[in-house]
Amino acid sequence: MLAFKGQYSKKIQKMRKRFEQQLKIGQIAIADSFIITKSRDSYVSLMRALKEVFINNEYNEKIFNILEEKILKGKKPTGRKGMDLWQIFVLCEVRLGLNISYDRLHSMANYDKLLRQIMGVETEFGYEKQQFEYQQILDNAQLLDDQTVRRINEVIVEMGHEVFKKKEEEALRLKTDSFVVESNVHFPTDYNLLWDCGRKCLDIIDYFLNKYPEIEGWRKIKNWRKELKNLMRSVGRASSSGGKGKEERQKKAAQEYLCKAKAFCIKLTKAIDDFPVNNTKNFAKIIALKNYMDLLSRHIDLVERRLIKKEVIPHDEKMFSVFEPYTEWITKGKLRPNVELGKKVAITSDQNHLIVDYQIMDHESDSEIVISLADRFIQKHLVESWSFDKGYYKKENKELLKLYISQVVMPKKGKRNQEEKEEESQRNFIRLRKKHSAIESGINELEHRGLNRCPDRGYNHFQRYIGLGVCAYNLRRIGARLLEQDRLAASQEPRTKMCA
Repeated sequence: MLAFKGQYSKKIQKMRKRFEQQLKIGQIAIADSFIITKSRDSYVSLMRALKEVFINNEYNEKIFNILEEKILKGKKPTGRKGMDLWQIFVLCEVRLGLNISYDRLHSMANYDKLLRQIMGVETEFGYEKQQFEYQQILDNAQLLDDQTVRRINEVIVEMGHEVFKKKEEEALRLKTDSFVVESNVHFPTDYNLLWDCGRKCLDIIDYFLNKYPEIEGWRKIKNWRKELKNLMRSVGRASSSGGKGKEERQKKAAQEYLCKAKAFCIKLTKAIDDFPVNNTKNFAKIIALKNYMDLLSRHIDLVERRLIKKEVIPHDEKMFSVFEPYTEWITKGKLRPNVELGKKVAITSDQNHLIVDYQIMDHESDSEIVISLADRFIQKHLVESWSFDKGYYKKENKELLKLYISQVVMPKKGKRNQEEKEEESQRNFIRLRKKHSAIESGINELEHRGLNRCPDRGYNHFQRYIGLGVCAYNLRRIGARLLEQDRLAASQEPRTKMCA
């Protein structure tokens, strides 16, 4: 612990600290944590990288400064002691690095010896052990935001380049591709989204009835819920069935469903003034109720236009989730899956397979983000080559990149002229295009480590989740390289020293 005295020399006057400076009796120092080198487990690689972050004074200081700026800014130096910044950072990375739930993370934080050593809370046998509550972990993990995570990822990439022995003047060889991170939604149809709006309205009414039993007019609330759900299912059965008279059955089921939904909407409009707004929580519930009522009216209109009036609903009028309204319907032309519900994410990796940049695309195609990506990246880094797939092709994009980069690999979509054929048949172009496929393995790993589907609610949490996934991916890559270096160093030690 004495070796790291310098990084803790500045006393922090806040109750939430970077890391507890004073070791307790029986506590195991993070620097003394034993990590096995003969392992290919991604968990071990992640732990090795986190240990390196902690013992490296330069990157330790940079990451803590970023965390302090976000979490401690504007906070008073008094109050109950919060979870240390180091512990928050480690738990966030472990959750995404292993693609685990908060329940599993809670269990590991209390019982996994290696994780507790890296967190700096593990003690020897016989000494009192610090325990973490589930809600404590959940609340603290959500203190970070997307911008903070992006800055942390820049520091991690910088450390990774040092670990991979990248020279300062060495140019980057980049690859860019995109994939879809699905949001946590069910498959949307206008009639089941109408039911989602109705049941959420009923849930809020239940809250007020339980709190204020004197409210009248909702004696049959359970019947409203049952009938709306049954009528929604009837529309679904009629839509999925075949045979003679399908259109008549579907239209009849839709009319009954709409009749009940409109009656419910009218009742809500008359009753909303009966709910008391005497505190902040009640006010928030009323705001949510009005929002769901607006969505209820919107989906009544959509169902009526599509199933009764037989209109074709324009794509920009459709909604794909009541709870995650940012969700997009993405068709990439693949056989499986043919449709994905979420957001496209573009990642850029370098020759060391570290993800140096990521971007969540908001109703954008691949070719539309190239210029903004280049503006953001070329100003900071020297780039030798940059490869894309055909989806990114646009003549303006390629001409712009060629002004700054010697080798741009961006195959043209459609028919090529003679000059383009000659360019794409050059040996260097073919070599870099073949190497571009390496980014697919990175995408596959990201998807297996949590970025196939985001379980967190809300767009801000969706953004943070993706950023933490990218950070955890980079840390695992760095940790794997560090383990290789540890094995090599151990094999080169004198035999007498190894025996000792």
